[in-house]
Amino acid sequence: MSYLKVSLGIFAALAASRFVPHPPNFTSLLALSFYVPALMGVKFLPALILSFVITDFFIGFHSSVLFTWGSVVLIGLISKFFLINALTRLSGALLGAIIFYVITNFGVWSLGSYGYTLEGFLLCYTLAIPFFAYSLISTIIFSGIIEGVIKLNLLKVKI
Repeated sequence: MSYLKVSLGIFAALAASRFVPHPPNFTSLLALSFYVPALMGVKFLPALILSFVITDFFIGFHSSVLFTWGSVVLIGLISKFFLINALTRLSGALLGAIIFYVITNFGVWSLGSYGYTLEGFLLCYTLAIPFFAYSLISTIIFSGIIEGVIKLNLLKVKI
């Protein structure tokens, strides 16, 4: 399959889950950030980031967007270390959700939204826990779907 076709598929999957109404942070974002580079190679990280840029253009950019995109790159880069089996891949995807939570909330705090105090730092992370819960649940669900596609051999990848 050509790079362009796969990139368009990545964009379609990401856009579909970001544009349809959903609970906050309940998207395929984190699962795709992990599985695309893990299964198809880091050469698809630019396509993944470009998909985020395009969808963010329509959804709206925010002040911590670079932290969001940066966490996606980091998740993609570490994904190659979790390819042993389905359990390690799921663990890696969940680690990706934790990385996303830590980095993006640090970005929100560092931009001054909660003040530069320990109390503000803790408040920032505490108020984000419900969003983190949605991220974890969606990562488990979308990772399960991807693992099912792999198990059914519908996705031609070498693991």
